[in-house]
Amino acid sequence: MPNIVKPYNDTESKKKQVEQMFDNISENYDFLNRLLSFNIDIYWRNQLEKKVVAYNPGKILDVATGTADLAIEHAKKTKAAITGLDLSQKMLDYGQVKVNKKGLKDRIKLIKGDAEKLSFQNGEFDIVTVSFGVRNFENLEKGISEMGRVLKSGGKLLILEFSKPSGFFAPFFMFYFKKILPNIGKIISGDSQAYTYLPNSVDAMPYGEDMKNLILKNGFKEANFRKLTFGVATVYEGIK
Repeated sequence: MPNIVKPYNDTESKKKQVEQMFDNISENYDFLNRLLSFNIDIYWRNQLEKKVVAYNPGKILDVATGTADLAIEHAKKTKAAITGLDLSQKMLDYGQVKVNKKGLKDRIKLIKGDAEKLSFQNGEFDIVTVSFGVRNFENLEKGISEMGRVLKSGGKLLILEFSKPSGFFAPFFMFYFKKILPNIGKIISGDSQAYTYLPNSVDAMPYGEDMKNLILKNGFKEANFRKLTFGVATVYEGIK
């Protein structure tokens, strides 16, 4: 299990703090994603989406859907019925505006919920996706197990998450990630802790083979991963 890193303090639960954090930064969340990643986050999500399209799913659950970017991509690229779930109601509210504007409210249902206590039946979905969300789980293993529970046999879990780059690029990225990004995030979002929590939570996360083994340990018979952009992000695939 990774160390539990919390956004604000050591007393309240991580779950409660994560909900508060995303409520706080929801207004500027999409803008900051594009700015701080230099739009590369769009490319990363597209790499995950290719795996979704290849599976031709009928029902998709997008966990930690946030403002519904990935759920909207699912609707554009597949014919699936999509459910987006998130802890933060304010993030979902911004997501609902985007869904409505794109005429997708009949395809995408957004609901408030907890990834570690999913209110769905066993084997309900063909694919479960989570984009930059698993590091915010309070209990990572429980979250992975729950996502597996709601997948049908042979279904796929697709996780896109930050990881730690290697090689010549690593020191440059880590300087940006730990020194520059938090200050830009603080100025624009108005939350002094949210974008300091980001690199700290990535530091505490398992990645690569460790994350693959965690997926295998918690209900999946196969798992693999692919590093993106020198290992800054990684796509993990678990098959139930």
